[in-house]
Amino acid sequence: MTVCITERCSRELRDWELAAAMLICRPCHDQMRHWLQQIPAALIVLRDGSMQRERTGDSGGRGGTRTAPLPCREDVLNLIGPASTADVHDPHADQTGQRPLVGVLGDWVRVVCEERRLNGPAQWTPEALAAWLLPHLGWCSQQQFVDELHRELRDLTWHIRSITRTAVRTRPVSRPCPHDDCGQLTLTQTDGDLYTRCSNCGRCYTASELNDDAAKRAAAA
Repeated sequence: MTVCITERCSRELRDWELAAAMLICRPCHDQMRHWLQQIPAALIVLRDGSMQRERTGDSGGRGGTRTAPLPCREDVLNLIGPASTADVHDPHADQTGQRPLVGVLGDWVRVVCEERRLNGPAQWTPEALAAWLLPHLGWCSQQQFVDELHRELRDLTWHIRSITRTAVRTRPVSRPCPHDDCGQLTLTQTDGDLYTRCSNCGRCYTASELNDDAAKRAAAA
């Protein structure tokens, strides 16, 4: 049995995925696509949020601080700001916080460009980098580094959501898992996820697959 190599997925690869030389399952591939597609809208919220005053150290009373508070949010500026194009060495381990968007996305654009001998986007902005990576996800899904790409995009998305306060809800689906070896009431649907997932057997289903299963069960009743 060959399974998806992403960190938190153990879904068995389908025959057509193996024939396409994919190392990750289609649901994980589509997750990466969804995360990249969300970046332009998230940047609108982040750039608006960066204009909000940093409240750290503001006691609200008469007490003063040694330094004036920042006129904006440092964590947001760090995320949407520029990044070094060279290797960054941190011998004292004093670098903290999430790497900027252009740093994370830019590194992966460089990997694809070097491996496929391509030119990168004309503009080096988060929106342009995300859009450039989208059509190359199919090729990336065939490379050993795809699990690291999936992990970094996931962590980046979670960090963005922690700042923008956009909660992602997971709801139970009141129907049994369609697979004959499972059949448990453990299906869930998460906001932004194209698949309904079973927490018991780890399988994923599209809406059409669930509809087909419902039709078969109704016909057999």
